[in-house]
Amino acid sequence: MRCDPAFAPVADAFRETDGGGGGAALAVYAGGRMVVDLWQGTADPDGVRRWGRDTVVNVFSVSKGVLATLAHLYVQRGLLDLDAPVARYWPGFATATTIADLLAHRSGLPAVRRELPPGSLFDWDAMTAALAAESPWWTPGERHGYHAVTFGWLVGEVLRRVGGRPLRDLVRDELGVPDLWIGLPAAEARRAAYLAPPQAGPDAPPSSLMNAMSEPGSITMMAFCNPAEQLTPGLPNTARWRAAEIPASNGHATARALATLYGRLVSGAIVGPDVLGRAVAPRSEGRDEVLRAQTRFALGYMLPCEIRLFAPNPRAFGHSGSGGALAFADPDAGVALAYTPSRLVVSAAGPDPRWQPMVTALYACL
Repeated sequence: MRCDPAFAPVADAFRETDGGGGGAALAVYAGGRMVVDLWQGTADPDGVRRWGRDTVVNVFSVSKGVLATLAHLYVQRGLLDLDAPVARYWPGFATATTIADLLAHRSGLPAVRRELPPGSLFDWDAMTAALAAESPWWTPGERHGYHAVTFGWLVGEVLRRVGGRPLRDLVRDELGVPDLWIGLPAAEARRAAYLAPPQAGPDAPPSSLMNAMSEPGSITMMAFCNPAEQLTPGLPNTARWRAAEIPASNGHATARALATLYGRLVSGAIVGPDVLGRAVAPRSEGRDEVLRAQTRFALGYMLPCEIRLFAPNPRAFGHSGSGGALAFADPDAGVALAYTPSRLVVSAAGPDPRWQPMVTALYACL
């Protein structure tokens, strides 16, 4: 484990998050190097296997920021035009929308209307075919709504066609960050942390999001509940889930890997300043048609907002994940932070209570 003495308050804040069982890791990248690389707790349901340097965990929607980074790498190389229609890269794609709209949750395709058959969640071709044929829920570009699960297949299929290989291979080889996967290889399965059953966060009472999810046929319900398999209790701990390509939500990583990715972004090692500047500029702000709250998104990255205030600087960018995983960078401060817990805390709005002490301590150290 590692902690630069200048960042000791960050380590102290992390250690205080240990209550409640499970384990977690924290990594901070600053000044071109890893200054914090810590882990604690246990990685199995019996509380016997200690969390180690090589423990990986499902980070859910943090995966979206990984896809976004690959997309902007292809922009940097001149292989992807953000203003081009999706159909240029994906012939037969029916919705008249742009690559930028896909990344900014503006394409109007947060869900498939028809009930998808069993097995669809694990069938790349079935999901991409269904989305290619779907009619948008709103005129693309006019509004935004969180594409909670469809983001992965929409953006992922474009990247697959541009890169010419399965997305899991592109993430591994093009980004070149060890211990970062979309679909965990079977040989690495022993390293995966067990995810404890979700616990309610501080905003447990029903919210507009929870109410919307109970409305049959609503955008929100269909976005989170179709395919229905994703609601299966304990699904993220199964071998089938871990091995599949479900790019919006089944990325597996160490905190070190995610902090490295975002650290390389802010240092200019992945894309140049012009590409990064466009990538992280606000693109969608205001009422979210799916989450029914105020959200902010750049091109594939979440920005600090009412529903997930993960950093004090509005120019910070990254992504949170269901249950409390987080990875973000602050281009002004030149830092990146990643937090990967196995104890899931579910909150419909607001920051995860474990983030705040660590983020506050980090900014106090700068």
